[in-house]
Amino acid sequence: MNLNQITLPVNNMNAAIRFYQLLGFIQIVDTPHYARFECPEGDSSFSLSLDENSFNNGATIYFEHQALDEWVATLKTKGVIFEQEPQTASYLWREAILHDPSGNKIKLYWAGKNRLNPPWRVEKTSSC
Repeated sequence: MNLNQITLPVNNMNAAIRFYQLLGFIQIVDTPHYARFECPEGDSSFSLSLDENSFNNGATIYFEHQALDEWVATLKTKGVIFEQEPQTASYLWREAILHDPSGNKIKLYWAGKNRLNPPWRVEKTSSC
């Protein structure tokens, strides 16, 4: 089993597309109500779905990059505003926090080996 993608609701498709392109993602689908992006590294993708109704998305989307601090510094020169500068969290991930134009919470981070193998990792119990 593999996670295919995440779809985020947005209330302004054009603003959202510009934002994610500014972050460096590559747009692969473009319609008035749906856009899909691939990550510049690996084979992950995510999409945006236009939702003109009021919404409160409680999810947080994470984008990982080894050169996190440099990425954040570059984005700041392009006018991207961060709620939190890169910090190392208690769970050993270094992360910065920002929001897209629709209010979706995004964490840009680097976790290295701690992403899948933190010191407190439990034994695998999946029957899949």
